[in-house]
Amino acid sequence: MVEAGMETSRSIDSCTPLPACDLVTVPARQGLEAVDILRRGEIEAVGPVLHDDDCDTLCFVVPPGTAAAWDMPGSTCTETDGRGLRLAPEPPADGPEAQPGSAWLLPPGEAEPATDPAVLRRALGQAARTIEAADNCR
Repeated sequence: MVEAGMETSRSIDSCTPLPACDLVTVPARQGLEAVDILRRGEIEAVGPVLHDDDCDTLCFVVPPGTAAAWDMPGSTCTETDGRGLRLAPEPPADGPEAQPGSAWLLPPGEAEPATDPAVLRRALGQAARTIEAADNCR
């Protein structure tokens, strides 16, 4: 899972638009496992990751155009062109700009610009196998 002490409190606001990108959305359990896999690799190859507590999902920022070829079961990839995503390093927790339930797990500026879709696909596959193996041991 996610490394101890990893913070998820950086919220989204409307200060700065995120550049054109696509978002791969996965269930939180699989996404957190994939983040851990990506961060333990030879090269830390993970871009910004958004955690949506309300829907229990993670969204990985991937390069624009990824959605056109994304076909991994259990996930979706959405074209955003940067629409609707705004970032701020530390917005006020109670300010009008804060959106409850959404926070950067890995904020832009502290991660790669985007996660490579092929690398993400492998990590998500490995995460699914790890979860399945853990669930079968119960």
